[in-house]
Amino acid sequence: MMPPDGIEQLSRFEAIFLGAVGHPDLPDHVSLWGLLIPIRRRFQQYVNLRPIRLFAGIETPLKGWQPGQIDFCVVRENNEGEYSNIGGRLYEGTADEIVIQQTVFTRRGVRRILRYAFELARNGKKHLTSATKSNGIIHTMPFWDECFHEMAKEYPDVRTDQYHIDILAAHFVRHPDWFDIVVGSNLFGDILSDLGPAVVGSIGIAPSANLNPEKAYPSMFEPVHGSAPDIAGRGIANPIGQIWSGALMLRHLGEVHAADAVERAIAQVLAKGEIRTLDIGGNSSTEQMGEAIAEQVSRHEDGPSSAFGA
Repeated sequence: MMPPDGIEQLSRFEAIFLGAVGHPDLPDHVSLWGLLIPIRRRFQQYVNLRPIRLFAGIETPLKGWQPGQIDFCVVRENNEGEYSNIGGRLYEGTADEIVIQQTVFTRRGVRRILRYAFELARNGKKHLTSATKSNGIIHTMPFWDECFHEMAKEYPDVRTDQYHIDILAAHFVRHPDWFDIVVGSNLFGDILSDLGPAVVGSIGIAPSANLNPEKAYPSMFEPVHGSAPDIAGRGIANPIGQIWSGALMLRHLGEVHAADAVERAIAQVLAKGEIRTLDIGGNSSTEQMGEAIAEQVSRHEDGPSSAFGA
């Protein structure tokens, strides 16, 4: 999936801007374990940050919600947990076949993702929700809960709650306004951060950041959606997930005004409703959506109150 010195090549840069990866002829686990997971782990990108927001101009499948009422982030642990390659298969292909897959949590790994989430909550609406399943998963999830409650004592200004993953998924649909920052393990965070964009209308607009918060290694920015082979080459994919991921990259690199301009342009183009790709009820092309957002960014840049500053 990448050359032998691929990691070395990437290590020279501050950030990686990645498009969706995948092809029907290639099993998904090959692209995941041959490219994305090695990058995330070698560069200690232990935070996967996925914002979820209901924009004006996008119709949510949920009734009665207005723009601004749904606005939260999923913080997913990105380096360990359920996505482990420890395990194997024995007596393969026989009636006695045994398959073992081990989940691995470390105190260091759990505490650092929780601390990132607590800090994010402290600087926002001061509300943090933990995804767990400690009633059914007897070792790892009670450990996660213990770490969560221990760290909560260090953040008395942050309101906390926790839900088992099954009812939390239901609350995402029934009460999406309840949430500010939601933190979860690798698997739970992955599931919730796909459900969230679906709740607000389209996974095509969803961005993600794979962060090494200490900036000791490059971070990686990519859309949440896959490569969508069923529409590949037709020029109708929604580019917002990729563009918004670019805004997250700008913000990570310290270009806050530029990031604000891109995010504001996305919101304004969607609110106008003149350019809409297929996934959000229109028939505009990928290129038309991209051009409309770029034009809106240019207006901010050239206007009297430039988003990029003087």
